[in-house]
Order: sequence, then structure tokens, then C-alpha cells
Amino acid sequence: MCSNDAIKHERLLVFLYFYQKKRMLKLKFSAHAIESGTDEAGRGCLAGPVTAAAVILPDNFKNELLKDSKLLSEKKRILLKAVIEAEALSFAVTHLEPLIIDDINILNASIQAMQESVVKLNPTPLYLIVDGNRFKAIAHIPHSCIVKGDAQYLSIAAASVLAKTYRDEYMNVLHEEYPMYNWKQNKGYPTKEHRAAIIKYGTTKYHRMSFRLLPDQLEIEL
Repeated sequence: MCSNDAIKHERLLVFLYFYQKKRMLKLKFSAHAIESGTDEAGRGCLAGPVTAAAVILPDNFKNELLKDSKLLSEKKRILLKAVIEAEALSFAVTHLEPLIIDDINILNASIQAMQESVVKLNPTPLYLIVDGNRFKAIAHIPHSCIVKGDAQYLSIAAASVLAKTYRDEYMNVLHEEYPMYNWKQNKGYPTKEHRAAIIKYGTTKYHRMSFRLLPDQLEIEL
């Protein structure tokens, strides 16, 4: 390899090193010894629970695959779920059902699900980082809201993976009771197929009646 080619090759290696380092998510936001991340899944669905998770990772945790669950394939999420459950110091998951969502609205239900997940953790975190820009403080646990935190911090990304995978498993079970809505595939999100099934079969006890189930507000059978 000539000298110019060697220099170019060396520069490329340096660029790739720092590019990869920049892409890797950070372990912690605060200087506290025990920090938890929390996130939710299912806010935009027409049916099923909103699900939240909270995760405390060890200080030596590393995983180059872990990132925002929305950017991962189902296969990778399932793989990461096992890794997170095996290596986390503590994790917890909470489902809040449609009746609660309809009663307190989806934002408050999302926050409550995250709060309930955090208080289940053992040990109790000394600091909490929350995906998004809205949260209600838990007594004695300081927190920071981080927009797109699941793309920046490992514990939030881990929480997003657990929330997504646990909710998907939950919807797969509900699918067996009401297969006509194909929740095994759409997970309760407002797909054309899901809305067509609502028009044909009406709603179920798992639908969120405070949501706009049909875009044209057609009358549906309750």
C-alpha cells in the first residue's frame, strides 16, 4: 500500500471509530449511583393497554445493538429482551387497561404506567430519566425528561424494548380472544384492517372508547 493510500486508510479507520463511538448510546445521564430509565409503548393504539417499563442497568453494561425499539426488528427486540432481563440490576413492567386510559386520558395513563414501573424497582433508583417531555415527579426521586431519550441513553432504550415486547406479547394473547381484529399483526394500532374490523364487528372491552376509532366518525356498534 502506497503512503497516500495508507494515510487514507488510517483516516477512514479513525473516522469509523469516532462515528461508531458517537452512535453508541450513553450509559448514564446523572452522577447518581443508581439511575433508572423509563419509557412506554402503545400510546397511539385504538385497543389494548398502554405499557411502560423501567430499567436499572449495571455500570459495566454495554450493548452496541441496543437502541430505540422502533428502530429494531421484532427478532432483535426479542433477543434484546432476554439480554436486558438477564443483565439488568432491576426491571419492571406495567400495563394500564383501556378503562383507565378512558378515565384519565392517554397522557396521564402513560405517565402513571411509568410511575408504577419505577416504584416496583428494587433497589429504588436515586435518579430517573424519562423518554419525552412530560412526567409527574415521584416523591424523593429526582428526574429529567429527555426528548428522544430512547435514542440517547441505554436505560431508556432498554425500557422501550421491554415495554414494546411485553405489550406485543399481551396483544398476541388478546388476539386469540378476538382474532377478527388481527391484533397479533397490528397490535391494536389504527391500521385500515383494524378499522374495517371495527366497522364490521363493532368494538370490544379492549378498545379505547375515548379515542377516535374511525376517522370519519361513523356510528359503530357498542
